[in-house]
Amino acid sequence: MFYAGNILIGKGMNELPPFTIAFFRLLVAFILLLPIGLLAAWRDRKRFWIYKTPFLIMTLTGITFFNTFIYGALQFTSASNVAVLETAIPVMTVILSALLLKEKLRSIQWFGISLSFLGALSVVLQGGIFELSAMNWNIGDAIMIGAIICWAFYSILVKQYMNLFHPFGSLLVMTGISVLILFPFVIVEWSIIGIPSFELPSHLIGTLYLGIFPSFIALVFYNRAVDFLSASRASVFLNFLPIFTMVGAYFWLNETITLYQVFGSLIVIFGVTLTTYFSKSSEESKENIKEEKQIIE
Repeated sequence: MFYAGNILIGKGMNELPPFTIAFFRLLVAFILLLPIGLLAAWRDRKRFWIYKTPFLIMTLTGITFFNTFIYGALQFTSASNVAVLETAIPVMTVILSALLLKEKLRSIQWFGISLSFLGALSVVLQGGIFELSAMNWNIGDAIMIGAIICWAFYSILVKQYMNLFHPFGSLLVMTGISVLILFPFVIVEWSIIGIPSFELPSHLIGTLYLGIFPSFIALVFYNRAVDFLSASRASVFLNFLPIFTMVGAYFWLNETITLYQVFGSLIVIFGVTLTTYFSKSSEESKENIKEEKQIIE
């Protein structure tokens, strides 16, 4: 839900350049995390150094550049196109999980993932899935490919390494690093296009939302979901993005909701349910087998 607001507000603020939006949202998140994550970050300082390479890759892919790519894409393309392309994130994550983490999914789970993907497309395209080739694709859609790759790799690394760190302490360090990395990009951006004009209170409220909810709260929830489930299964829930985007556009942008979109939403819910339910069943069966073996021994 918070990530859907990220698209809507990011599109509403697209008169600001992408690095500027990304920088100030992360600055807000850093200030918010400072009092609650500083002590934990200090305790984990040696661990950050030991795992510096995967930690830095997580930072660059999930925190620094993922949303920068999204805001860059929204400068050129529509929110609908961005939502369509974001439905490719679970597919990319599943493929990388199978290749890198050797995750194995049952046939019914692959069916659930495919179903939720088609349902998400149906929501965005209002049932016209076969009209995908007729959409107006442009450079913004190419930029979104960078966001898809970033988030897929981030999800994989979160599953492998994030459980080693305190959730608030790690986010504080990742956000701080991202602010430092993005700062020179903002200076270059302003030197090229000039210092943007900030409109109060709309830009302030939008930046606070982006900094508090997608940059902090949603990220904590997502990291925990990956830890409890897996990178591939948690990413399937991103197919809810078009649904929440649709609902948000209905209430805030006065857009209408069609029957095709409602039907597509139900398909997404069913597909996600299949994927998560059968993953739980398979894990429970494995635990039962282990318990039975221990009893026999």
